[in-house]
Amino acid sequence: MTIRLLTTEEVAARFRTSPATVRYWRHIGIGPDGVRVGRRVLYDEHEVDQWWQSKVGGEKATRIHS
Repeated sequence: MTIRLLTTEEVAARFRTSPATVRYWRHIGIGPDGVRVGRRVLYDEHEVDQWWQSKVGGEKATRIHS
């Protein structure tokens, strides 16, 4: 299995937001988990996808019950 690591900028592009927003999400604990490697924070692509699915799944469940 190959692990693909994403930069903060790549995560931001994936969610059409700014790198500052991704850093803020990480700071307040609501974004995908990242790992600090030197001065950079890298994100496992699979973990980012799982984080997104948990957000999408939660919204769908909320909309169905609303």
